[in-house]
Amino acid sequence: MEKNKNTSQRLIGNIICSIIISMVLFTSCKSKNYIDYYSRVNKADSILRFHRDSLQVVKNYRKIFRKFEPKNQERIQELSNYINISHRLNRNFGGKKTLKKYIFIEANRGLAYNKFSDIYKVYNLSEDEVQATLKQAKQFLNRRLVDSFSVAFLRDQEQGREVDDIMRVNDKKNADLLKWTLENHGYPSIQKIGVMGNKEVFMPMDNFLGHMIESEHYPYFEKELLKAVKNGDCPPRNYAAMVDKYNLWIVKKQTIYGAYQLPEVPDTISIDRKRREIGLPSLAHTRLITRDFFKK
Repeated sequence: MEKNKNTSQRLIGNIICSIIISMVLFTSCKSKNYIDYYSRVNKADSILRFHRDSLQVVKNYRKIFRKFEPKNQERIQELSNYINISHRLNRNFGGKKTLKKYIFIEANRGLAYNKFSDIYKVYNLSEDEVQATLKQAKQFLNRRLVDSFSVAFLRDQEQGREVDDIMRVNDKKNADLLKWTLENHGYPSIQKIGVMGNKEVFMPMDNFLGHMIESEHYPYFEKELLKAVKNGDCPPRNYAAMVDKYNLWIVKKQTIYGAYQLPEVPDTISIDRKRREIGLPSLAHTRLITRDFFKK
């Protein structure tokens, strides 16, 4: 009887913890302009890559993460760097609490959460706690959206996008799904749908958004995705790639954010200014980030 009681208490505790984490992530993202967050992260990251001042980077990130719930962008990996550098310098980064945030963020990206398995042991983060945090992240997924986008991504690549009639019909269905999702659930972020859908379907949103540029809903997508950048759901890189592809392919204008390499010399001053407006690092900084990312 006592054993069943303890089991029930643990179950209730896990559910409450899951709800609290979800509410914290949701309310924190919605109440702050994440373009400010990305701009601060870019500044800290430039100190790391251009000046190699690890201690100053740790101090900057600590201030940022006190104000904002952290992201861990695919290539900048600000939270990963903060944990790794702080641990190496023997500086306080929040220990177990921050490690659990990292696991929660990375859980739906595959096996990335295992990156710091050795550090988990140092801070007494047990395997049971890791698995409980992974479970909480999985519960945060919207199963209806996972099901819908798993089908949409398969549809997106039907026949290798080589049959125009099929491609147009599928893109319209997917555009209608995206519009419905934005209206009812907001941007389909990694926390909501993950990266791997049902039956291991790979779901890269940047590629998917690039196929929305011919939709009648495109003006709505551009407006809503900018809102999603500001609330922290949509990475600036995804928004910039969609807008630049629209401008280059549909209205035949020059790139705005420099998301694509062009044969002619770009107006880097204008592009860098526009990039700052949505929280992207400069072109020179981005080249360094990309180099380091692929080096790893």
